[in-house]
Amino acid sequence: MVMPTRILAALTSRWPDRPVHGLARILKKRSTILLYGSACCLALSVCNPFHPAQAAAQEDADVRATRIASSLLKQMTLQEKLNLIRGTEEPAAHNDGEAGYLPGVKRLNVPPLRMADGPPGLLLSKPSVAEVATMGVAATFDPNLAFDNGVLIADEANRLNIDVVLQPFINIDRDITYSRAYNTFGEDPTLTSMIGAAEIRGIQSRNVMADAKHFIGYDTDGQHVFIDEQPLHEIYLAPFEAAINAHVASIMCAYNMINGPYACANRALMDQVLRDELGFKGFVVSDWGAVHDNLGLTAGLDMEMPGHLNPTNPFAGIIPAYYDNTPPPHHVPPPDFDAMHRIFEGTIPEEPQPEPVKWDVLFPVNHQFRNLYDALHDGAVTQAEIDRAAGRVLFEMALFGRLPGTTGQGTGTRLTPGQVDDINERTSAASAVLLRNVHHALPLTPDDLTDLAVIGPGGSQVIAVGKPNERSLGEPDHQVSPVTALRQIGGGKAHIQTAVADDMDGHVIAADHVISTMPQDMGRKAGQAPLSVLTAATGATVPAGSTMDWSGDLQIDEEGEYWLCLHVLGARADIIVDGTRIGGTHALKGGLHGDIVEPNQDNLLPGMDGLDNVRVPVKLTTGRHKVVIHAVPDDSGTPERLRLAWATPATRRADRDHAVDVARHARKVILFLWSRGQPPFQLPGEQNELAEAVLAANPHTVIMLNTSQPVALPWLDKAPAVMEMWWSGDRGGVAAARVLTGQVNPAGRLPVTWGRQLSDYPATDPMHKERSGAGQDEKTVFSEGVNIGYRAFLKSGRKPLFPFGHGLSYSRFAYSRLHIDASNAGGLDVRFRIRNSGGAGGDEVPQVYIDAPGTPVPGADLAVRSLVAFDRVHLDAGESRDITLHVAPRALQYWSTHDHAWRKVPGTRPVLVGASSGDIRLKGRI
Repeated sequence: MVMPTRILAALTSRWPDRPVHGLARILKKRSTILLYGSACCLALSVCNPFHPAQAAAQEDADVRATRIASSLLKQMTLQEKLNLIRGTEEPAAHNDGEAGYLPGVKRLNVPPLRMADGPPGLLLSKPSVAEVATMGVAATFDPNLAFDNGVLIADEANRLNIDVVLQPFINIDRDITYSRAYNTFGEDPTLTSMIGAAEIRGIQSRNVMADAKHFIGYDTDGQHVFIDEQPLHEIYLAPFEAAINAHVASIMCAYNMINGPYACANRALMDQVLRDELGFKGFVVSDWGAVHDNLGLTAGLDMEMPGHLNPTNPFAGIIPAYYDNTPPPHHVPPPDFDAMHRIFEGTIPEEPQPEPVKWDVLFPVNHQFRNLYDALHDGAVTQAEIDRAAGRVLFEMALFGRLPGTTGQGTGTRLTPGQVDDINERTSAASAVLLRNVHHALPLTPDDLTDLAVIGPGGSQVIAVGKPNERSLGEPDHQVSPVTALRQIGGGKAHIQTAVADDMDGHVIAADHVISTMPQDMGRKAGQAPLSVLTAATGATVPAGSTMDWSGDLQIDEEGEYWLCLHVLGARADIIVDGTRIGGTHALKGGLHGDIVEPNQDNLLPGMDGLDNVRVPVKLTTGRHKVVIHAVPDDSGTPERLRLAWATPATRRADRDHAVDVARHARKVILFLWSRGQPPFQLPGEQNELAEAVLAANPHTVIMLNTSQPVALPWLDKAPAVMEMWWSGDRGGVAAARVLTGQVNPAGRLPVTWGRQLSDYPATDPMHKERSGAGQDEKTVFSEGVNIGYRAFLKSGRKPLFPFGHGLSYSRFAYSRLHIDASNAGGLDVRFRIRNSGGAGGDEVPQVYIDAPGTPVPGADLAVRSLVAFDRVHLDAGESRDITLHVAPRALQYWSTHDHAWRKVPGTRPVLVGASSGDIRLKGRI
């Protein structure tokens, strides 16, 4: 029994009160075949994922949508058609900081379309759920949970009046130093295809349009990207093909150039490949500012974003509107990139300053600016091309019930708050990857909870989200810290001490270190109260709409690096030291996403009392230093709350010493470490030194990682247990506690290979600079071909620290009885038995790989090893189950550059079944 995802959508619409995941599990227990076996076909793009009756229904829906779109189009003026293909800003009275807005055609009852950034979650000026990071969703190796997360995304979109969610992010994690690698579903095209397609189905099952991004080559920071035809099809196009087979409504084209032209102007890829070869019917929208001429319509680009911006918008001088039918200005002033620097500066004291972004490369100046007005008058763009683009937008609006006389698809039933938390919590727990567990260090025992130390910022607060780019900021009211959840589990017998070690809130500045001549402000004169606060807790705030400047002198007794911590809500604020602005509120605010400061936009964590926490390092010599805090109101209309604190060299040493002392006297220690990606392949700050010190003080220390990419672990051999929890969403603290105590048996798997050093990876191999984001001669060439990630490690013979697909359990699983048969549907059926031979029930993730044949194929670059199928199955202690995984015919083929077509790989090939790409349990041949 193969159960397509769309059947799940139908079931959830029939029984909206039944948790989605529960239905998936009920169905799964009735089958020995991968529930998403059809999604495997989908991912490899060779079979119809629907029953014939469903396919017919979809065809009927397409016919109706085409008829409705055509009828409306005939009634529209040129300007009304442009309202469907060029963005603008929503009027301020209704603008919630959405990324994109189309005004619609009010005369014909065509409503506006509102688009929201992500992943994870949705970025708006309103609070929204922080979902598990995309790498965490991929680590579940569970399309069922990916579907559930899609439902959760759509539920948030419906709550916030969003029509199009700008996700999933289905590029490939080929370069772990890539600044957006954390947004991907990992390094493997099959995993990315199946997880991405399932999430799309979940989103669209609730009548919200998904937008798969970024087409194509946006797998690097390089701008001039070159990919050969075979890896382009086998690796980078595969997730988009799966998205199209999942009927994704929209696809976003990327910023970069790909094999010459800009991706949003690459007719060969957008028309010939995306439309003709892959069969995409929806609309293509540009990434924001990725249009650089007025001919995009001729290349297959349907919609320009953000389009027309108000002159006061900080992006207005940087991102012009090309799909504009008004005479262009005679002179285009040079862009001012100061807004970009401010909005994206985003480092914190533990992180090094990244390389400056070359904004003029990303948004090149067009000195001979020509828009659609010119193109129409010159005949370079025709009315028919405008009709085609607007028609595609109307087609999808009809399918999703946005037009008169249409009902849409799926269900509008809303999730309850409990269901939202349930999906988030289950996903976070299922994403946990147990990397190492020596001598049964985990799970924690009841005795461990009677004398436990929890150390690190991630223990006392939830590291729900990571980098402050295009993601939800979370809902602090739904967050429970790991230590609080552990205390709840331990009950009255629990005795858990905490030590933050790296104090992100900072300490109140003592009165004898601040001198202010201002009578009523954040400062106090020497000898009075400590440098105080203007917050609700103190009963003192600044009225909404106020502009405030505070100034004072800091008395510095020890030369060194100080971390100034400005806690703020209700205002945008800057910190100025000795006349130089050293930092302030930023993080995608003040531009397209509104101008409201949120609690978690400027730091790894919000302040302990829910304020935004701007932390800035500054080197200070002994003596006095002038500090100015300049605050202006944001758009929230709330009273302004401000507080200045600091972490000095002395307080940081004391915090570290206290943490080590707490560890020394505990029975067991849980140490939380984190990374937001900078520096690459490193834990930022002095976390490795902290780990060494804590492990030396107490060898019974479990390390919990909240990262998005692999990092060096120089202390690994000393740590009895290491768990990766990713950026774990609003409910990540509860999930962590449940996994640590064995209430949940970890079964997450690595969606990326964990190397020993950065040079192990092909994109960061110092012998191949052309592969890096910086490139060679400003060109980034994917010269590694199809052998990326685990394939590259196998090809080079380098042994990773942890292989792709790796993840331990509190139980043990034995594999046996391998049978490989030709499938009636084409491809292979791989059958085997798994037995839970341990003492605890848990999930296992069997993975099927196919290796290259022993004889090379002329003109082809065959992958050393390829993941072709996987499942996630639950087995009680002692239970055995026969599993059948289907391998689609596409997995037995390669893309022939000579023939420009798929061809079957000749010869005999090994078929492998195992628990990871490096832990093969069964071997066969075809």
